[in-house]
Amino acid sequence: MTTDAGPAVLRYTAFSREPEGGNPAGVVLDASVLDDPAMLAVAAELGYSETAFLTAPPADLGGVPGRAFTLRFFSPKAEVTFCGHATVAASVALAERIGPGELLFATPAGPVPVTVAEDGGVLRATLTSVAPHTEEISGPDLAEALDALRWPAADLDPALPARIAYAGARHLVIGAGSRERLAGLDYDFGRLEAVMRRLDLTTLQLVWRAGPELFHVRNPFPVGGVVEDAATGAAAAAFGAYARELGLVPEEAVLTLHQGQDMGRPGVLTVVLRAGDPRVRVAGTAVRIP
Repeated sequence: MTTDAGPAVLRYTAFSREPEGGNPAGVVLDASVLDDPAMLAVAAELGYSETAFLTAPPADLGGVPGRAFTLRFFSPKAEVTFCGHATVAASVALAERIGPGELLFATPAGPVPVTVAEDGGVLRATLTSVAPHTEEISGPDLAEALDALRWPAADLDPALPARIAYAGARHLVIGAGSRERLAGLDYDFGRLEAVMRRLDLTTLQLVWRAGPELFHVRNPFPVGGVVEDAATGAAAAAFGAYARELGLVPEEAVLTLHQGQDMGRPGVLTVVLRAGDPRVRVAGTAVRIP
């Protein structure tokens, strides 16, 4: 919907059933009148980690007519190649208007299908990532990132070796040796931003393993102008690929990620790994913020 003041900007929070939980995202269901500077201005004014902008799909995308879109993401500072929580928010916003079912988005990272299903009156969106991969990080680069975090190497979990993981955006995965270490997040914003820009990272995925398939995570996001992301679907997808590739979980598994507790915005992300399919599925709810 577009008004004389411009396209309507909806506010949703993803990976929570409560407006006070999860990660807020802006959603513009019709961004056809906005150019790139205007989209960036909307995202900056809103101040959420990302805002999703929907326009007509490219002719070659495919999908069901009326259920396929181009989807772009802007942080307050720049465009982001892929954002999971804003995808979930946009999918639930669409499903409230056109009904649950299959959606297909053309994103800067590639096509992303989403299934929205209703269960007991609650809409739940499941996105499927683009093909993921992981790569090594050099010792000096990791040391620089740890210095910016103010995390001593002795506080890390050697069973969760640091890697750069990708499932639409690049994230540096670092394993914390304790829940207390994960809770202690007080980093050098400018220094970490500089490291991340040099390595082309979107967030850091800081992880503490609470059980075989249960993890607590946090996501610094200085490159987006945000100290921390409250629930990060793109990083969850990247982490799922990381955990499977390193043999930390079975090839077919359902992982539960808790995020946002340390920010006072608790959320839950479900990561689904399927045997024979390298892609990662991330599922969660979303609710409109009044």
